[in-house]
Amino acid sequence: MSIPGRVQLDPQTQQFYRHALGMLSASGLPYLIGGAYAFARYTGVNRHTKDLDVFVHEADVDRALAVLSDMGCCTEVTFPHWLGKAKCNGDLVDVIYSSGNGVARVDEEWFERAVDDYVLDMPVRLIPPEEMIWSKAFVMERERFDGADVIHLLRACASELDWDRLLRRFDRHWRVLSAYLILFGFAYPSERTAIPERVMVPLTKRLEIEQLSRGPRRVCQGTLLSRAQFLVDINEWGYEDARRDPDVHMTSEHIDQWTDAICDEVRSYGDAERRDPAGSTR
Repeated sequence: MSIPGRVQLDPQTQQFYRHALGMLSASGLPYLIGGAYAFARYTGVNRHTKDLDVFVHEADVDRALAVLSDMGCCTEVTFPHWLGKAKCNGDLVDVIYSSGNGVARVDEEWFERAVDDYVLDMPVRLIPPEEMIWSKAFVMERERFDGADVIHLLRACASELDWDRLLRRFDRHWRVLSAYLILFGFAYPSERTAIPERVMVPLTKRLEIEQLSRGPRRVCQGTLLSRAQFLVDINEWGYEDARRDPDVHMTSEHIDQWTDAICDEVRSYGDAERRDPAGSTR
């Protein structure tokens, strides 16, 4: 099944992306396509994009960047815990192998469940919708919130999702998934039953039980949702940073680098919140 509609690109950019896809395929490198192309395939929502999201195993990052470098791209490992980039004449390929919060790492299951399709008339494999939901669900920055994308994916794919795998992906972060399922019912009240009862009822019961007890640690998991908006919690209010937990694949150096890269505008929001916590709901 091909992408409904087309993401409009200028001919030069289209040629560059086709060349990149051809070179990556010729190299034998296992890779998947995500971003706007996969989102359009699953939801029918098309966007103009100036980057191409390529997902690889962490062990294949250097190889993928080398292929793109041989095309004449300037390449770098921008953030060692999740992202590399290749730039060429204003066009960009993101080489992704995890998520900014260190939770949604690319593993073999991404490839086992990948969807065959075409991008720019090139045969490719797309990241599965379950993994797209999983990775997007944690993007809740002030300047970027992927919640609508998650809800649109649920609307389009609910009947075909592997719900057991999706629940397993969220694991101890099941409240994040539960929150989106509730918001889905708010956004689409006529389609609430699209979420299987066998998924919704246990999550609701789990929430009821868990509400009766406090967590064992004074930890802020908000840092898994936003790298900027919960800095006050860990820097001034004494909460542990959930990004330091063993199942989150970030070192202290990664956390520092990810924080230092916050743009000036986002940093100014955080500074304002630290000066005036009461104003953080603006």
